[in-house]
Amino acid sequence: MNWNDIPSLAALRAFEAAARHGSFSAAARDLNVTHAAIAQHVRALEDHFGQSLMQRDGRGMSVTPEGRALSDSLSEAFGLIATASHDLLDQSQTRAIRVAVTPSLAANWLMPRIGSFWNQHPEIEVELVPAMTLVDLRRDNIDVAIRYGKGGWAGVSSTPLMPAGHVAVAAPSYVEGRKIDCLSDLKGLRWLMDGTRSEERFWICANGIDLDEECVTMFPTGQLSREAARAGLGITVQPAPIAAPYIASGAFVELCAEQDSDIAYHILTRPEVISPTRDIFVKWLRSEATS
Repeated sequence: MNWNDIPSLAALRAFEAAARHGSFSAAARDLNVTHAAIAQHVRALEDHFGQSLMQRDGRGMSVTPEGRALSDSLSEAFGLIATASHDLLDQSQTRAIRVAVTPSLAANWLMPRIGSFWNQHPEIEVELVPAMTLVDLRRDNIDVAIRYGKGGWAGVSSTPLMPAGHVAVAAPSYVEGRKIDCLSDLKGLRWLMDGTRSEERFWICANGIDLDEECVTMFPTGQLSREAARAGLGITVQPAPIAAPYIASGAFVELCAEQDSDIAYHILTRPEVISPTRDIFVKWLRSEATS
């Protein structure tokens, strides 16, 4: 399509409304613009095509034969656009909410709770998109993302969900009989680390432990380092909400917890999108986090 030969869509829309109503004033009210703006658009189209499109007819306006052919085609085209737009809006209101979340948080925090959301809102479908990499909410068509960090992400609305300070944990058998008052008491033990996060390394180093001088085993994911710790192979550092159910069940003992951390899980949404079902899910997330 050669757009250089096509007038502005604003002018075409103004002409279609004027032809449909047979009045510049009625078209202006329809499009919420001035009478002069409609008249200017119609004159611009007549100059572009080099022929008259509308003419005076008593107190109103009538469409010339050439103008009628154009207005009929425009009415059909704008009708197709309206139908396609309404169809997409209908789909967005009925499709599943897409939620991007880290695999660890999905498995250890969200999945044990999601049943209550289904019970409360059986009409709302939720599609989980677990991924370690950061997603682009617009490009990846994500409705809600739960992101771990200090906040301040550009182009999105961000709301803190829950604190996520670090906690060092291990299987009870691994530290049995050892007196532990602070993180530095863990020097000389095996550290089970994953390569996907750097914040826990800063916390460990800030407490006087140089990991370059320690026995460290690396894993590709936090889940693997966590399972190795459950097997009694060493110490792992996890976000507090991830470690909490393991501590509660007795699989882990809490050795040291970070105090007053500015790291948290945040709810990210697209500010330009209006979605009642998304807002219901976000409200439920916040309720679960506070409970």
